[in-house]
Amino acid sequence: MAKHVAVLMGGWSAEREVSLRSGKHCADALEAQGYRVACVDVGRDVAEVLARLKPDVAFNVLHGRPGEDGTMQGILEILRIPYTHSGVLASALAMNKVQAKKVMAAAGVPVPEGKVVARAEAAKAHVLPRPYVLKPVAEGSSVGVFIVTENHSHPPQELTRPDWPYGDVLLAERYVPGLELTCAVLGEEALGVIEIEPLQRFYDYEAKYTPGASRHILPARILPSVYQLVRKLALAAHRALGCRGVSRADFRYDHRPSGSGDLVCLEVNTQPGMTEMSLVPELAAHEGRSFGELVKWIVEDASLDR
Repeated sequence: MAKHVAVLMGGWSAEREVSLRSGKHCADALEAQGYRVACVDVGRDVAEVLARLKPDVAFNVLHGRPGEDGTMQGILEILRIPYTHSGVLASALAMNKVQAKKVMAAAGVPVPEGKVVARAEAAKAHVLPRPYVLKPVAEGSSVGVFIVTENHSHPPQELTRPDWPYGDVLLAERYVPGLELTCAVLGEEALGVIEIEPLQRFYDYEAKYTPGASRHILPARILPSVYQLVRKLALAAHRALGCRGVSRADFRYDHRPSGSGDLVCLEVNTQPGMTEMSLVPELAAHEGRSFGELVKWIVEDASLDR
């Protein structure tokens, strides 16, 4: 009898729409691979829904909270339903950019210098020399991120919005000019390195998920030694955080002739996007693995106590 897979998607984070697209793409591919698939748009009653469904595996395609921060993983552990991607601790750790940076730095993975600031403080005056980056401590898909350049005399005024949804604590980091690079890890194998060229501003939520808003260059146009270093650091970050299954690490590299040459890891995504435009499927395809083969690998890798 075919393995019964519950694809967990949607949820209530800022990344709901992308998760629904990722989930639909994965569900279609899993059905084509011969699995029995149930799509679950995750609500607050998810434990009851899963207890009723009794799937063999939960394929987690939730982005942001509660799917990427360890919460969903804890529910699945309690229900004893084997699941994909990282476990409770790695998910919670990677989602909190401040704690993740500490762990990565201790493992020898370079990270940008920065500090934790109160939103009110960041809205009042520049908290670092310009240019710098302000980002929520625990959001994905570049949601709520600002690049503050020399041209900005004041901090982003959006921070003063009464309905600001991303918390009262922000991470301020030195801006590293140059290239945006990303590398995925599948199991214990680092895949290739993509160079991302946003066609406006930076690689934000819109650039990630709007067709034609960014260009992916694979393999990245960097020296072979730097290419291999990115792969090595992506695997080191994956291991340091205790990730399982598939993860994706994002980097900045100052490649300019007069630049610093800095290569820093910005973050590790434990639930990377799986839409038709996403980076992990593209990296897997570059290695000769179809999308169907990729989702099959992820399902077969599922377990408890991750």
